[in-house]
Amino acid sequence: MWRVCARRAHHVAPKAGSGARWTALQEGPRAPRRSLRCGPAPARPRGATSGDGGVRALCGWSPGSGAASRTRFLLQLLTSTGRRCYSLPPHQKVPLPSLSPTMQAGTIARWEKKEGEKINEGDLIAEVLLPALSPTMTMGTVQRWEKKVGEKLSEGDLLAEIETDKATIGFEVQEEGYLAKILVPEGTRDVPLGTPLCIIVEKEADIAAFADYRPTEVADLKPQATPPTPPSVGTVSVTPQSVIPPPLATPAGPATPAGPKGRVFVSPLAKKLAAEKGIDLTQVKGTGPDGRIIKKDIDSFVPSKAAPAPAAAVSPPSPGVAAVPTGVFTDIPVSNIRRVIAQRLMQSKQTIPHYYLSIDVNMGEVLLIRKELNKMLEGKSKISVNDFIIKASALACLKVPEANSSWMDTVIRQNHVVDVSVAVSTPAGLITPIVFNAHIKGLETIANDVVSLASKAREGKLQPHEFQGGTFTISNLGMFGIKNFSAIINPPQACILAIGASEDKLVPADNEKGFDVASMMSVTLSCDHRVVDGAVGAQWLAEFRKYLEKPITMLL
Repeated sequence: MWRVCARRAHHVAPKAGSGARWTALQEGPRAPRRSLRCGPAPARPRGATSGDGGVRALCGWSPGSGAASRTRFLLQLLTSTGRRCYSLPPHQKVPLPSLSPTMQAGTIARWEKKEGEKINEGDLIAEVLLPALSPTMTMGTVQRWEKKVGEKLSEGDLLAEIETDKATIGFEVQEEGYLAKILVPEGTRDVPLGTPLCIIVEKEADIAAFADYRPTEVADLKPQATPPTPPSVGTVSVTPQSVIPPPLATPAGPATPAGPKGRVFVSPLAKKLAAEKGIDLTQVKGTGPDGRIIKKDIDSFVPSKAAPAPAAAVSPPSPGVAAVPTGVFTDIPVSNIRRVIAQRLMQSKQTIPHYYLSIDVNMGEVLLIRKELNKMLEGKSKISVNDFIIKASALACLKVPEANSSWMDTVIRQNHVVDVSVAVSTPAGLITPIVFNAHIKGLETIANDVVSLASKAREGKLQPHEFQGGTFTISNLGMFGIKNFSAIINPPQACILAIGASEDKLVPADNEKGFDVASMMSVTLSCDHRVVDGAVGAQWLAEFRKYLEKPITMLL
């Protein structure tokens, strides 16, 4: 090896310094200088002797080898550091790509290619796994595939809808290609993180190669069927002829395109509105993506004036035979969101030492200023009482930063910005979208943010960054007439404010009557006693009341 040659050459002429070695480079004809290229070393020769001949014998160099070879060898001798150098051929390092907007790390489930195998463009190299779409997500449910096998995918296309522990999130395509195989069918619940979802290839011709491909990790994952309703006690079977109605004529109308197994695709908000108005979704034509029914379709729906279908002729039950009951209960599958809500609330009540402080706030000034501001903003936006509450809470958190803190087990983290989480009820469950930097935003901006976030939440379109985090939470049930209630803390936050309804009360006043009628609102602050002591919580409520009873102080 060359490093062996260098080491032995030093032993051959121990007194030769760097000057003597450089002089050796100049011997013979002027040899052109060449760049150093280190490669595999020749086999080590045996039978070394002392002197220059020893170096020649060790390294296989002789005067007849030419000046160029000698110069190259001596340059290697002078620059040797005891390590072998390699000159690698042109190559490409393949980094782990970001497969979702929130992906920070990934797991390689298995390699489909071995070292030394030829890789063609479009070949499957590694499986893409289900990423964590929220910090607390451990499983997900594939609600719907937006693309079919064989379709071309473009960057940014919606590939699938994944229900996480927080919300239903659209999973977007990160690179162009073709959907070659869907490994997890839609409707599959409790898919563990890291499970391969699908295969995407670059060439359309490679799709057929994955027709029968199925990894072992997803062999046992199947769509969960609705549990059968157990028979009621005391029911008597009836002959089929007495309960099966004759086929009915279906009135013609703009039927909505149905998905697999007759499923009608509809947004949660549109479904809720249809139920309230008694609209049959099968008669509504959807204008959303892939025929999905959206809110606009429900608002503009006009029922068709078809003749009512005749009632089904059912044979009367025989004497002494009981009618078939419709059942006394219904089993509703627990969604991922509802399961996580249950787990977190139970964890909060079991592990956080709650205590509660209540106070009444005079809302007279807020109502007057709100009325004036809405006149000025008529046609642009509308400010609600809740927007004043969000602003006052954020400013109170700046005055009393202990309430804007988080319990982190080993430390108490005191936040320098106030991100207010606002509890919103959705058909899928409770979710808390965030008004970021509420302490520096104006009332109009806060109002627009809340309207936008609440609409997204009810339609299931919130992105993870819009509901993950928050430093303080507000839950308002005043619009339902609730006078007061105690909310459960959202960990790791230290406080949550529960807002009740406003009602007129007699309060002492400096006038002829000695009293006045004021609109009083009851609020209750739930505090984590590990972070916020009782006196500190009372101080926060005092600051909060001051801002609402004198709203002009919010400008200071």
